[in-house]
Amino acid sequence: MKSSAASSCGKGQPVNQEFEQCLESKKIIAFSKGKELVRKELSIAKSDLAEARDGLGNQKYKWSTIQGYYAMFHAARALVYSRGYREKSHYCLTIAIRALFVDEGLMEVQSVRDFLNAMNLREAADYEAEFSESGARAVISAAERFIEKAAAVLDIERK
Repeated sequence: MKSSAASSCGKGQPVNQEFEQCLESKKIIAFSKGKELVRKELSIAKSDLAEARDGLGNQKYKWSTIQGYYAMFHAARALVYSRGYREKSHYCLTIAIRALFVDEGLMEVQSVRDFLNAMNLREAADYEAEFSESGARAVISAAERFIEKAAAVLDIERK
């Protein structure tokens, strides 16, 4: 499902323009070693997801929210690495996912929305000590979908 270049992702500017700004500000940089690290990042994503699930089972909702987000972060990083880029900003990572995968029809825009929601829940848990069981469950569920989709896009076994 392709979205138009004029669609926006959160800050009111066209995605491609936002991606260009992330490149110009060096918040997204070329990273030649990225392709070598794709599998490692996806493995870290799966490990973080397992830890998030464990935390949820032990009623550690703050930790499981944070780990769930980082599971998504590492899967997103694997995607961006596969295209020869590296993030220097969590927000620009979302812009890169949108520009490189959603706009190319490889992922749904909901994946970016889920990532942004998980980032907001992680920040609330980490910096404001605001977290809940329902928030943790939402992040973990989104992380499961995001990792599965990333593995499919990267054509890496989804175990």
